[in-house]
Amino acid sequence: MSVRRLLPIAVAVLAATLTACNPSAADSSDAKPSAAESVNASTGASPSAAAGAPADGSGLSLAAAIAKIAAAEEVRDGYKRDSFKHWVDADRDGCSTRNEVLLAEAVEKPEQGARCALTGGEWLSYYDEVTVTEAGKLDIDHMVPLAEAWDSGASTWDADRRMRYANDLDAERSLVAVTAKTNRSKADKDPSEWMPPAKSAQCTYLADWTATKLRWELTADDKERAALEKLSADCTDTVVKYEVAP
Repeated sequence: MSVRRLLPIAVAVLAATLTACNPSAADSSDAKPSAAESVNASTGASPSAAAGAPADGSGLSLAAAIAKIAAAEEVRDGYKRDSFKHWVDADRDGCSTRNEVLLAEAVEKPEQGARCALTGGEWLSYYDEVTVTEAGKLDIDHMVPLAEAWDSGASTWDADRRMRYANDLDAERSLVAVTAKTNRSKADKDPSEWMPPAKSAQCTYLADWTATKLRWELTADDKERAALEKLSADCTDTVVKYEVAP
């Protein structure tokens, strides 16, 4: 299994609660670490280049990370969902990307049967702070939806890179198990059009979104950037880490 998630969800929830991302609300209930611990390894940028980056250069402030997203108009022309081959079994262990995420994010591990069939288990959806006990009631959300990725640069990629994007288990922020209701409400919307219903999820979600855009070198249009800047105004202690995808 991928090493994309290294901490149990319970620890992640506690860590997120302790950040100052949204001090007035209870923390998100996702398998993610807190926004202050945000994504993956290095920023790929000089730590001195961003105001708010920790002294050891381990991350960027959310505001500085948002500023690093390249600006461009979005173009939906030619988009088809099947341009992104997803839920593959990249490591050939019998579990698709969907099930790899479910196994990694379970608060209580499900039983794993033949062909990676999952029964039982428990998950926490950080978008809406809902506990789920049936894997079938969860969707795996692409943090930056496939259509949004297409609009923001993926239209120029080859099929292999789009497949790697759609099955990115090497970054904790790229894919997340959430309730089907919230995932379908989000659809292909960016933060100017949709945010998680749980107020406690705001800073974590903005960090996840920003890190995914930077990891895959995707762009943002003016409306999206304005929303990111406005919504992140209170996330002053949120740190974003990411590693540019190969």
